[in-house]
Amino acid sequence: MLHSIKKMISGEVIELKQLKKIVSKINAIEDSFINKTDKELKAYSNNFREQLNNGISQEELIVEAFAVVREASKRILGKRHYDSQLMGGAVLTQSQIAQMQTGEGKTLVATLPAYIMALFGKGTHIITANEYLASRDFEEMKPLFEYLGLTVGLNISGMESAEKQEAYNCDITYGTGTEFGFDYLRDHMVQNEDQLVQRPLFYALIDEVDSILIDEARTPLIIAGKSNASLNLFPIMHMVVDSFQDNEDYNYYPETKQIVLLDHGADRLEAAFGIDNVYDTEHREFMHIAMQTLRAKVVMRKDVDYIVKEDKIMIVDPYTGRIMEGRTFSDGLHQAIEAKEKVSIKEENNTQASVMIQHYFRLYKHVSGMTGSAIPSREEFWETYNLRVTEIPTNKPNKRVDMETLVYLTAEEKMKKIVEEIQKYHEIGRPVLIGTTSIEQSEKYSSHLLELGIEHSILNAKTVEDEAEVISNAGQLNSIMLATNMAGRGTDIILGEGVAELGGLHIIGTELHSSARIDMQLRGRGGRQGDPGSSHFIISLEDELFYYYDEDEFAKYKGKTKADETGLIVSPNPTKFVYNVQNVIEGMHFSSRSHLLKLDDINNDQQKVMYNYREKALKVENMQSLLENAVQERFNRLVEDIPELNLDENDSSATLKELIDERKIITTLTSEDQSQFSSLNIDNKEQLTKSLEEVYNIVLDILHNTSTEDEVWDNIQAIYLETLDRSWITQLGNLHHLREGISIRGYGQEDPYRLYSFDALHLFNEMLHSFFRDVIRYYLQLNAAKDQ
Repeated sequence: MLHSIKKMISGEVIELKQLKKIVSKINAIEDSFINKTDKELKAYSNNFREQLNNGISQEELIVEAFAVVREASKRILGKRHYDSQLMGGAVLTQSQIAQMQTGEGKTLVATLPAYIMALFGKGTHIITANEYLASRDFEEMKPLFEYLGLTVGLNISGMESAEKQEAYNCDITYGTGTEFGFDYLRDHMVQNEDQLVQRPLFYALIDEVDSILIDEARTPLIIAGKSNASLNLFPIMHMVVDSFQDNEDYNYYPETKQIVLLDHGADRLEAAFGIDNVYDTEHREFMHIAMQTLRAKVVMRKDVDYIVKEDKIMIVDPYTGRIMEGRTFSDGLHQAIEAKEKVSIKEENNTQASVMIQHYFRLYKHVSGMTGSAIPSREEFWETYNLRVTEIPTNKPNKRVDMETLVYLTAEEKMKKIVEEIQKYHEIGRPVLIGTTSIEQSEKYSSHLLELGIEHSILNAKTVEDEAEVISNAGQLNSIMLATNMAGRGTDIILGEGVAELGGLHIIGTELHSSARIDMQLRGRGGRQGDPGSSHFIISLEDELFYYYDEDEFAKYKGKTKADETGLIVSPNPTKFVYNVQNVIEGMHFSSRSHLLKLDDINNDQQKVMYNYREKALKVENMQSLLENAVQERFNRLVEDIPELNLDENDSSATLKELIDERKIITTLTSEDQSQFSSLNIDNKEQLTKSLEEVYNIVLDILHNTSTEDEVWDNIQAIYLETLDRSWITQLGNLHHLREGISIRGYGQEDPYRLYSFDALHLFNEMLHSFFRDVIRYYLQLNAAKDQ
C-alpha cells in the first residue's frame, strides 16, 4: 500500500495511465492506416510539418504520427512497433528518459520521436554508444525514414568537412556523442563561415543515455595542439621513480588515487638530478613530470586503464571496456605511461578547445534518452539535465531469475566457486556469460579456464574487431563467453535452438561495479523479450570496489565476518554490507561529477562569451563594429583603473605605466604628433582620463574613415580570430592551474568555489582586455602599413 502511495506521489502511475491511453488511441486507428496507399501515407509528413509550423506541439501529433510510423515500418522493415515501444516513444517525444530493458527494441523505438522532431526541419541527432551501432542503425532505419520523406545522414570520425556538412543538413543524423561534441569544438576553431558543419543544436535522442551523460561526464572532450614540453625527461624520470616504494618514498591512498611524495623520495630525486630543492619554483615543471611519472607507475594499470597496441598507449573506458579512440591522457600522464611501457613517446598536447559532455548536451533545445538502467541515477538526471525518468513495462513478462549475491573472503575462493558454476552449467549445455570489470581480469579467468580444458571466447577491448561474431554465438548451446562491460551493449544475445528449454543464458558477475547501473546492464544481457535466463553475482572482499571504501569501516566489518569451509561469508549479512558500500562509492562519484560541473560551469560561461565573440567575427559582413567595440571596451577598462591610482611623482605602478605606454604606442602607430595632446599630468586624474580619451578618439576616427571595402578588413578578421583563439588557449591553461589548487585553498575555511569563481573572473577580464589591446594594435599596424 505504502509503495503504491509513493508511486502515485511521484506521478509514475498517472503517467503510465496516460501512456496506456495514448497507445489505446494509436491501436484504435491502426486498421484505418492499413488500407491507405503509399501515396496517402507519405502525404502525412507534409501535413504534420504544416501543423508544427502553425504552432501545434509535438505531443499533440503523437497519436497520428506514431500510427504513420508504425504502418510504414510494417511495410518497409517488416516490423510492427509493440505497445511498449509506442509508450517509450511517447516519453522520448516529451524530452524525458525512457528506461527500457535490453531486448525491447530501442533502435525501433527511436524512429517514433525522431520522425516527429525531424519534421521541425531543424535537425534531429540520434546518439549511439559507438560508431558500429551508429552505422548499423543508420543502415537499418534509413529506408524507413526515406519512405516517409525524410533525409538521413551518418556522422562518424574521419569524414571530410563537406561530408559532415551534408550529414548535418539531413533531417536525421546518426553518430556518437563524442563526434558531435568534437564537431562543436572544431566549428569554433574554423577561420571561415563556410567551414562550419553544425546547425544550431535542436534535438538529441541519446541511446544508452546513462553511459553518455553520466559515465562519460567526468572526461571532457579536448582538442589539443603540440606543446614544447621536454620529452627526453620522461624515460629518465621513469628509471629513477620506478624503484620508489610505498610508505618509504611516497604514500598512496587508493580510495582517492592520491599520491604524496615523502621526504625520502624528494631526497632521491634531488640526488639523481643534482637539484638542491625540488620544491623551488624554478623546478615546478620538473616536479610535475616527476609526479605524473609516479602516478603512471602506481595508479595507472595496464589492461585496466589502458592497453598497449601497435606501439601506442590506448585508453580503456572504465565503464564500457571499450577503447577510447583518439583520446589521450592529459598533462604529461600519457607520456609518462609511454615511458613506463617503453613505447615511442609522442609530443605532449596543450588544450586548444574543451567542453564537458554535460555542457555540450545542455546546448540542445530538446534532449531525451533511452537505457535499461536509468532509475539508480534518477536524481542526477534531474539535477544536472532536468530530465525525468519513466520506467516502461516490458513487452513480455521478465522471466530472468536474479540469484542472491554470494560474497567470499578471498579472490581465490571466489574464483574457485565461479569455475565450479561455469562447469556445472556447461555440463548441461547452457550458455554462460561471465562479466568482468577489466581486461586484466578477463584474461586471468581465461587462463584458468584454459588450464581446465574449458573452451571459451573472450570479448574485451583487445578483441573488439570480433565483437559482432562473438555476440552472435553467445547464446548458443555450450557457449562460454568472458566479457568486460562492453558485453555487446546495444546488441541482443539471441538464444540458440534448445537453449530456452535448458533455462536460457546464465550470467555470472565476477565483481560489483562502482555503479549499480553497470551491474543492471550485465544482468540485462539475459532474459530478453520473455526469454528464460538467470544471473548470479559472485564476489569477494578482495575486489577493487572495496579499495575505495573507508578503511576503518571495512576493517571493522571484516573483523566480524564468519564464513563456511568454502570461504563464503554467512554473517553479518554480506549482501547488505556490499550493496551499502556500492551506494557509498556511487555517491562519491556523483559528488565528484557535481564538483567538476560546478567548476566547469564557470569555465563554460567564459567559453560562451569567447565563442560569441568568435561567431560574430566569423559571420559579420565587416569588422568595423567589432573593432569599435574593442576600442570602447579597452578605453573603459583603462579609465576604470584611474580612480584607484595612488598618484605620486615616484609612482611606478603597473597601471600608470600601462596608461603611459598605451598613449605612446597608439600615437606612434597613428603617426600623430604627441605635442598636440593634453600633457600627461600624473598629478591629475581628470587630465589622465582626458588624455586617454583624446588618443582613443583618434583610433575611432581612423575606424570610421576606413572604407568597408578596404582590404584591411580581410586581414583583420583573420588576425582577430587568431588572436582570440590564442588568448583562449592561454586562458584554458591558466584555469587548469587554478583548478589544481582549489582543494588546498579550501582548507582556509573559505568557500573554494567562490574563490575559484573570483580568481577565474579576474583572469578572464585580464585576458579579454589583453585581447582588445592586441587586436587594436594589430589593426593600427595594418592600417599604417597600407598607407605607406
